[in-house]
Amino acid sequence: MRTILTMFITLISIILAGISNMIFCKASVCQALNRPMDGGRLWEKDQKRIFGANKTWKGFLGMVVFATGFQILWGWVSQAFPILEQYNYIYQHQSNTTALNALIGFALGFAYVLFELPNSFIKRRLDIAPGKQANNALRWLFIAIDQTDSLFGCTLVLAMLFPMSLSQYLAFVLLGGVTHIVINVILYRLKLRRNPY
Repeated sequence: MRTILTMFITLISIILAGISNMIFCKASVCQALNRPMDGGRLWEKDQKRIFGANKTWKGFLGMVVFATGFQILWGWVSQAFPILEQYNYIYQHQSNTTALNALIGFALGFAYVLFELPNSFIKRRLDIAPGKQANNALRWLFIAIDQTDSLFGCTLVLAMLFPMSLSQYLAFVLLGGVTHIVINVILYRLKLRRNPY
């Protein structure tokens, strides 16, 4: 139980950033940034969109900004309540400074979005519409990937900050994925998502 709590406390800034960014992307602000990252371009080999309309610069920049902000904020909160530092793998091995937290937050946000792109690229090749799931045997595979792709990137950043075994790496991805599903279902019920997965 202590291990799960420590992992969750370590991930909390990126979890809050993901929720905030989803709300930000739905809000009618910064619409100038609400442009697809692929610019509407098609991949030459199959004449299909590269990433699709859902991967926007608003979402990309929003995730980086929110992740940076929440990591800095979580660092401050952890300084005020030292027990949070004790239960955070990052602060067990790194100094809790604003400068380092800004760098970590930026890296987490960037990795989060970057590791979502291959999934979007593959889904466009398979004619799976943006924001939709496959209607065949691949459905559950892509649901699992959708919930964990970004976590592989974020956990890779964490692995650069403190010693991590392969089993711990996969445990972080699993915990993050389960948390992602729970949050998605809540946001779906609040009508902030089109589907629960």
